Amino acid sequence: MPRRKLIKKREIQADPRFGSHLVTKFVNCLMKRGKRSTSERILYKCIEIVEKRTGQPGIQVFKLAVNNVKPVLEVRPRRVGGATYQVPMEVRPERRTALAIRWIIGNAFSRNEHTMQECLASEIVAASKSEGGAIKKKEDTHKMAE
Repeated sequence: MPRRKLIKKREIQADPRFGSHLVTKFVNCLMKRGKRSTSERILYKCIEIVEKRTGQPGIQVFKLAVNNVKPVLEVRPRRVGGATYQVPMEVRPERRTALAIRWIIGNAFSRNEHTMQECLASEIVAASKSEGGAIKKKEDTHKMAE
């Protein structure tokens, strides 16, 4: 907690193409070295690939994938006396979204496909069907919390 004053949360603007704050957050996490246009191009192309593969609107599949990956519980270290215990705690909504986005992007990078668009599209389609690396990461986190 800051001692002087509360820090105001900055509002991010909605994405120009889809009008979604989630897409903007995803673009920000995907971005490297400030190259926003490159990350936008990767995500938009990825959503087009998802539409072709599933036959459903790509933005709906994308939102479903992120919701499927969001964790409910996680373990946090608590120090009691001289020992450190792993205590299960509920995850705040903002952190849920951030973790889901981070896990999807991380598992997309580890896939072996030609372009980043294809890797990301594969991971999003897998996550929307409740399978893939990001879903496995969520399940592992839940098992540790139990």
